[in-house]
Amino acid sequence: MAILKTILTIVFIIICVALTVIILLQEGKSAGLGSLSGQSLDSYWSRNKGRSKEGILIKITTAMVVIFFILAAVLNIGSF
Repeated sequence: MAILKTILTIVFIIICVALTVIILLQEGKSAGLGSLSGQSLDSYWSRNKGRSKEGILIKITTAMVVIFFILAAVLNIGSF
């Protein structure tokens, strides 16, 4: 049982580091303030944002956050 907890802890640390890097790679939400200057929000890029690098990073971040919370809960079960 101790080996499983050690392996899960190592995976948890790797996910923490990877999640930090992926979050830092993403653009800030202030990049969308171009609409104040009259730019159209219905552009080609805004409609296909899910297929871009930014869209892929958001999907990876979501999946890794779910794994992060599941691992955190599993690792915390034995501490009580």
